[in-house]
Amino acid sequence: MIMPFTRKVLQVIKSIPQGKVLSYGRVAALAGNPRGARQVSRILHSMSGKHDLPWHRVVNSLGKISLPRGRGYELQRALLESEGVCFSLAHTIDLNIHLWQPPDTIKVPDELM
Repeated sequence: MIMPFTRKVLQVIKSIPQGKVLSYGRVAALAGNPRGARQVSRILHSMSGKHDLPWHRVVNSLGKISLPRGRGYELQRALLESEGVCFSLAHTIDLNIHLWQPPDTIKVPDELM
């Protein structure tokens, strides 16, 4: 059984469109727990494959990839760049351009209930 917060996190992440990103904290806030950023990270780690999540669209609040080099950083960056996300020389994403502004409500589909 998937807990309600987890269901909401899955839906928020699935809703992020190509070429846009959200921070872990913003995902948590949209899912109803503004202090749940670490929980979002754990959900991504354990459920990305099973739920076919666009995990690469979640970055830290500074617009940086949190994964270390050699342990997923390069793949996440390549996936984001393939969607048109640009990185600065400091390896950050311009959140003024690429931060997703979701609609007021995000519907959780029945299959996640």
